[in-house]
Amino acid sequence: MPSLNQQIRKFYDASSGLWEQIWGEHLHHGYYGVDGRERKDRRQAQIDLIEELLRWADIKQATQILDVGCGIGGSSLYLAEKFNAIATGVTLSPVQAQRATERAQAQGMRVGRPAARFLVADALNLPFADNSFDFVWALESGEHMPDKLKFMQECHRVLEPGGTLLMVTWCHRPIDKLPLSADEQAHLQEIYRVYQLPYVISLPEYEAIGHQIGLQQIRTADWSEAVAPFWDVVIDSAFSPAALWGLLTAGWMTIEAALSLDLMRRGYQRGLVKFGLLVGQKGF
Repeated sequence: MPSLNQQIRKFYDASSGLWEQIWGEHLHHGYYGVDGRERKDRRQAQIDLIEELLRWADIKQATQILDVGCGIGGSSLYLAEKFNAIATGVTLSPVQAQRATERAQAQGMRVGRPAARFLVADALNLPFADNSFDFVWALESGEHMPDKLKFMQECHRVLEPGGTLLMVTWCHRPIDKLPLSADEQAHLQEIYRVYQLPYVISLPEYEAIGHQIGLQQIRTADWSEAVAPFWDVVIDSAFSPAALWGLLTAGWMTIEAALSLDLMRRGYQRGLVKFGLLVGQKGF
């Protein structure tokens, strides 16, 4: 049976071209205002998410950026240009790394500054020395990690002292007052199966790991309301005439993921799925 990493690689190798065709370079949620009621273009909402995250985390400059789970390079290239920085993106998907490299080349961002490079690498065993980056950006990648502690340890290890980790990830609701019901667990299991996830945890559990590994000045936030409308947009676009042929040619894993988009929409609606933010600094 294929390993989880192999399944994730296969999933994104098969689907990334189609999602780029439908959604463009940013393969992540959009931001629709604090209460989720702002109406805006999907791509603008995705750019607004990046900007609002940077504002929330108080990131005003960066020189060496690591994008963990970089997709086809949307965030990496955006951040490199914004901060006149060098961004390094890692993904399990060779197809994504190649496409991100092509996009960097097309934007003249392969050498000098700003610049971006992309590698196929495992986030649980990052191929970088300690203290290599002043900013680690992990946008919607934590949910794919089979060992959340090891993932955060690696992000912390490659940060230079004083550097910042900003992690944004799918979570389930906190369970300190009420454990997950059997129905909620079944709902999550379907999401895991379709989107190649090992499991997700709650935001308070991520915060506890942050303290365990020595992150300082930790702050967290739940932005579920601000991003939940994204799934309505995604569902509409995934079944547009332009997308249907691409879906048919992308293979069953991609088709099933598209057919299962409502799992995420309903997860947000019932308060089960959460969009969690965590920021912290590495001590000196």
